[in-house]
Amino acid sequence: MTKNVQARCIELGEFIVKNKATVRQTANVFGISKSTVHIDVTKRLSEIAPLLAKDVNDVLQCNKSIRHIRGGEATREKYLHIKGKK
Repeated sequence: MTKNVQARCIELGEFIVKNKATVRQTANVFGISKSTVHIDVTKRLSEIAPLLAKDVNDVLQCNKSIRHIRGGEATREKYLHIKGKK
């Protein structure tokens, strides 16, 4: 693994922990794909910085546990917006 990839993994991990960000939000901020972010913070980061990888995993698990709530809120907002136009 090159130094650039290692540095990117650490930077992504620190961003996720600091901002409690999702993989999608992180990908948008850094301008890379969600797949790259996911591989970097789940597989590569555990080899580079195990303690940071654990913190990132905790944030990702929290995000995963509440994603159904965020999806429901987005759907609710969508239909409220549509209803308001009538």
